[in-house]
Amino acid sequence: MAYSGSKKFLLIALACLTFFGCDRKKNKNEVVVHELSDTDMLNPTNYQSAEAGYYLGKIFSALLSRDPKSLDLIPYVAKSLPEASVDTVTKICRYTFEIREGATWDNGQQMTGYDADFSVKVVKCPLVDCEPVKPYFESISSIEVDSTNPRKFTVVCNKLYHLNLEIAGTFTLIPAYVYDPKGLLSGFSIQDMNTKADALANDPKIKEFANDYNSEKYQREKGYIVGSGPYAFESWQPGVKVVLTKKKNWWGEKFQSEGVAFANHPEKLVYQTINDQTAALVALKGLKLDVMYGIKAKDWVTDVTKSDKIKENFQLSTPPSMSYSYFGLNLRNPKFSDKRVRHALAHLVDVNKIIHVVGYDLGQRVTGFVHPSKKIYYNDTLVPYDFNIEKAKALLADAGWKDSNGNGTLDKMINGQLTEFNIMFTYNSGNDARRDAALIFKEAAREAGISVDVVPQEWSIYLQNQKNHNFEMFYGAWISGVGESDPKQIFHTESINGGSNYCYFGNAESDAIIDALRSEMDQNKRVYYYKKLQAIIFDECPYIFLSAPKERIAISKRFNDVETSPLRPGFFEETFTLRD
Repeated sequence: MAYSGSKKFLLIALACLTFFGCDRKKNKNEVVVHELSDTDMLNPTNYQSAEAGYYLGKIFSALLSRDPKSLDLIPYVAKSLPEASVDTVTKICRYTFEIREGATWDNGQQMTGYDADFSVKVVKCPLVDCEPVKPYFESISSIEVDSTNPRKFTVVCNKLYHLNLEIAGTFTLIPAYVYDPKGLLSGFSIQDMNTKADALANDPKIKEFANDYNSEKYQREKGYIVGSGPYAFESWQPGVKVVLTKKKNWWGEKFQSEGVAFANHPEKLVYQTINDQTAALVALKGLKLDVMYGIKAKDWVTDVTKSDKIKENFQLSTPPSMSYSYFGLNLRNPKFSDKRVRHALAHLVDVNKIIHVVGYDLGQRVTGFVHPSKKIYYNDTLVPYDFNIEKAKALLADAGWKDSNGNGTLDKMINGQLTEFNIMFTYNSGNDARRDAALIFKEAAREAGISVDVVPQEWSIYLQNQKNHNFEMFYGAWISGVGESDPKQIFHTESINGGSNYCYFGNAESDAIIDALRSEMDQNKRVYYYKKLQAIIFDECPYIFLSAPKERIAISKRFNDVETSPLRPGFFEETFTLRD
């Protein structure tokens, strides 16, 4: 049966009312946050989705946090910033922390340097499925615990690494009594993990630990997802919601005067998955949601900012979003192996139109992986590929593509077979903006003789296909931190298998620049490496860079203490307090 637009909207509205039930009481001390996609897992090191990172940030803690206003590193589990010493001759860097007295796990045990040691061993452990994060920990060689005060310890790094301080202070603290109840890692050191990884991969204890740690129970089961953060994991209904509950007598409450890092005001945090933006907006207007972020630019401009109901009940904000979007190309696909073809495709992407028509001008065009707000590192000399179908046609012809059979699609002999230039373009289902951007590209590609099939995929499948390099072209986005970035995870050839180099980018030159950047402690010299790498990536074109968007956030006026920030996701629901 076909439905008119008004009937379809009514059905969605009725479905939302049924799904969410009656209006929640205005004084109910819980925050309901909209999520467009379900998370992939809730393992503290193995997750991939941004949503998981947000939830886990409430369940777990780290030695340091970031101030949402200054964006500076600040003490959290540690009582102060570390004492640091960097020897550029020996390349030894030492960061000495002391954990706050009274900072405890949920079982009441005082947290110590031995917990920090265990947490680093988990990441470095062979067979633990956290390959994308392992490169960040390469320089950590040991953790030395003070024999007279186990709360005091030193993170020792045997390599110069520009993010040593940040990694040493912000890794997730993991309780061994939950994640390694048999003490399987207790007989191994961080040094063992560094120097004997291949041999340890065959060790029975390592195998047993990794199999258990990677298992389903540590991804989604209550009682097995436990940290020292202000909230406890309560439940996860896949495709429906994740619920966190406020801990009673949490150790951090006594330090709440130090700032928002120690806030845990709402009794419950509910992350509601609605994989349809229209349905989510219905729920927002029906006051079934307290927070909606990542609102479609079109809805933001034409509906949200014009709705009296929304403006009456919600605070609206557009902080910078520390992210960028791109079209990713599989460079090992024979159709894309020629750089001229990749340049041609870049000329077929009308980025300005996508920003204007799909993004409603709520974004800034980018040409590289560095966020443009980081002006010192951003290469502003790169001239964006202009939208030019004729130039694209010429490049494709130079690369040997022509319509030899007259069917309207370019073709070429590849490995002895006539290959039509068809592209399967994937995006995550429910994201209409990504779909619309892909359709703009599809039309331009058609004019150049390329057939594009735009295919939605369920979120977990979409992520897994990228991880397995099982794609031709996709719409992607990366979220960056507010500090400096490390391009190794995404752009180094060592990150092709297990890391996040999904597009197979890289060569000896780009690898050497990434390695040099990571070991350079002089900021001015790092600026050169960042800009050089951006230029190489721009020319090799594994990504067709699109834009750095502004965030679009609506937060209920039921709450006080509402601030937004460039720190993702742009708001801090644990700080919200009910209005009187």
